[in-house]
Amino acid sequence: MPPAISHLLPSTQPRLFPCGSSQLFRHHTPAKNQSNRVGIFTKRLAVSVNDVPATRSVEKLWSEKEEIEWREEGEGEGEGEGEGERRNTGGWKAYFEDSKELIKSDGGPPRWFSPLCGGSRPNNSPLLLFLPGIDGVGLGLISNHQKLGKIFDVWCLHIPVMDRTPFTELVKMVERTVRSENQSCPNRPIYLVGDSLGACLALAVAARNPHIDLVLILANPATSYSRSQLQQLTPLLEAMPGQLYPGVPYFLSLMAGDPLRMVLENIVKGLSLQNTARELSEDLSILSSSLPVLADILPRETLLWKLQMLRSASAYANSRLHSTKAQILILSSGRDQLLPSQQEGERLYHLLPKCQLRRFDDKGHFLFLEGGIDLLTIIKSTSFYRRGKYHDYALDFIPPSPDELKNVLESYRFFTNLTSAVTLSTLEDGTIVRGLDGIPSEGPVLLVGYHMLLGWDLVPLVLKIVSERKIFVRGIAHPMMFERSKTGKMPELSSYDSYRLMGAVPVAASNFYKLFSSKAHVLLYPGGMREALHRKGEEYKLFWPEQAEFVRVAARFGAKIVPFGSVGEDDLGQVAIDYDDLIKVPYFRTEIESLTQEVANLRGDAKGEVANQQVHLPGIIPKYPGRFYYYFGKPIETKGRERELRDRDKSHELYMEVKSEVERCIAYLKEKRESDPYRYLLPRLVYQATHGFTSDVPTFEI
Repeated sequence: MPPAISHLLPSTQPRLFPCGSSQLFRHHTPAKNQSNRVGIFTKRLAVSVNDVPATRSVEKLWSEKEEIEWREEGEGEGEGEGEGERRNTGGWKAYFEDSKELIKSDGGPPRWFSPLCGGSRPNNSPLLLFLPGIDGVGLGLISNHQKLGKIFDVWCLHIPVMDRTPFTELVKMVERTVRSENQSCPNRPIYLVGDSLGACLALAVAARNPHIDLVLILANPATSYSRSQLQQLTPLLEAMPGQLYPGVPYFLSLMAGDPLRMVLENIVKGLSLQNTARELSEDLSILSSSLPVLADILPRETLLWKLQMLRSASAYANSRLHSTKAQILILSSGRDQLLPSQQEGERLYHLLPKCQLRRFDDKGHFLFLEGGIDLLTIIKSTSFYRRGKYHDYALDFIPPSPDELKNVLESYRFFTNLTSAVTLSTLEDGTIVRGLDGIPSEGPVLLVGYHMLLGWDLVPLVLKIVSERKIFVRGIAHPMMFERSKTGKMPELSSYDSYRLMGAVPVAASNFYKLFSSKAHVLLYPGGMREALHRKGEEYKLFWPEQAEFVRVAARFGAKIVPFGSVGEDDLGQVAIDYDDLIKVPYFRTEIESLTQEVANLRGDAKGEVANQQVHLPGIIPKYPGRFYYYFGKPIETKGRERELRDRDKSHELYMEVKSEVERCIAYLKEKRESDPYRYLLPRLVYQATHGFTSDVPTFEI
């Protein structure tokens, strides 16, 4: 329960909104023995509520109940009337509906309110302060309240329409809250989510408080105001008579975007013209019917004041960027018609030391109110969620929601359909069965296997396991997926967002210990990059180090080791130009050396083939697509053998047994696939055309 925030409100203003007959809000008076936490609430919003929700573990997020609660279609249990309709409009309808009440002037100063729809959350949840944009209403995250409220303590700043608090005073107000909350919970990070103007506010507070652990998430920062078209609006507003005030139609056009472009894009995506026109008509109808609300949010004098504040806020924040030490994530829209946000995102990314950038090329200025934007997913996939001073990849992981999992599955749908994976596993009694029933349900479990060319095997395997068994496999991955030099040539970190969302962790002994102690299913490829970037003719050859470290760690926690083989890369592509060819060309040799220096050297003390971890991209000739095959051998029990496997000879003996079993699984698959009538793409397409494209394609007889 956060401490009282009544100190932010003058004693002469003991309530947030006026009491009255409103059906959306009612006044809440705290009991005498409670902290002086005054506020109002609706079915979604509240200010300083006194009720403490029941706590629960973050790890319990995946359940049948949660699958209903996280559903986006508005059909789940406990969803208020009209919630499904509100979500389908991308947040705008909900924003306008609730703004009608929030913008009623009560003569009060800026203040905080909290959404009620977040539900229960763990005790150690970080505080998230939302700082609004030029509108000042504080409802910019309304599409995200429910999900964010499951793992954050969410407070939103509301700036009344007629309020004229200068930017510097807003900075001090937010700063008082930040310092108070930090003093109360010094080990808990504080998140500042700033939208446009709010981003300047967040940067200013961070610059003034470098000693406080702050995480900034900035959407289209208004630090670019001096290069924006908004500068031209101020003299226009000052020159025009009040009755010709153009502010509302202007902002409405920016919100609505280009209707023709929206229609064309939806047609390209495969949506029918009729559905596209209907959805577009509904969206424009919502915006058009909300003209009076927009006029109340940004009347002429208020818009003039906000534009002046933007100018001062931009200058203030820019002058203090050198003092900003906070961890920062910048979200930039490609179709922001108010600010040059993508150029500004690049500038801030290279200027601020601990900064990451994510681009949204098809989104406009009001990023959080647009459809398809899920802030919680962004936070999780960028590894920005943490409950302590540092992000713990093993323990701060929150399993993907059903919607997030669905989106990941859709993003890889083409590749998984193309490879049409066949899975076999072995039961405890040694019986080979189709599917993944042989993988133990209870952890800790260590899956150890062969890494195909470029890691092609990883995505179909992980998605198969989570789809069929509801098991989230925690992949041990190369550090290059988690950190990158800003001036380097390695792929952007956004390329690996889905891997982090699904639970990948960087290779480290501490992560092994944490995952096994939490009874996780862990995926390990001992061959690492050397196997994934193998040479010509080296497909299905294992490049494992001599050390048997994973055996001793698994034995310490009594983990079951499941060896597996994977086959199919040679039916998808063939290495034509490998490392040995590239290193002979001076240009490519220089590029390889440059790329290798950018990534962490994981096996600096190793010798032989496994030490050769040069980063390069081999030349690959595509082949007529075949099929992927996975075969999981019989689980090897280490429980009860802890003392035995401390001996290096014994652990090495088990290590070689695991390696030999992986090679046996590969050999079995290579032989059996020869009798698969649906090994190649054309027979599979014919089968699905006659049996349905969602049907499972048969394979060889076991």
